[in-house]
Amino acid sequence: MGVAEQSGRVVTLKDGRTKQFRSKEERRRIVEESLKPGASVSLVARTHDVNANQVFKWRKQYRDGQLDPKPTANTLLAVKIADTLPPTVESEAALRRRVKAKRAGIIDIDLGHARVRIEGTADPDCVRATLEGLMR
Repeated sequence: MGVAEQSGRVVTLKDGRTKQFRSKEERRRIVEESLKPGASVSLVARTHDVNANQVFKWRKQYRDGQLDPKPTANTLLAVKIADTLPPTVESEAALRRRVKAKRAGIIDIDLGHARVRIEGTADPDCVRATLEGLMR
């Protein structure tokens, strides 16, 4: 596929070569394709007429949240507060230990691609680091 056939802005350099600029959405789409199980970065790059090193750079930007369509700082997360725990299958010994344990809170966080459940007392810095890692 030639440069003219690709979407994005194409600029002709002084030496006659061309350079293509891709939108964040297009870069994100290419990166997500390269992250699929069994995908080869090299093959994905060739399919989109991009250098594989460029795709690796975009993957780093993707992990750092730089290819998000909207800033993540203003992203809201859905929170569900429940008075009771959902029923679970536990052994009697585990149930007794739980009753004897100091009563502590439970935090359930559903991020869409991951679900986090924090039981007991939670270290705020640990929770923050975990959520930041999962939001990438």
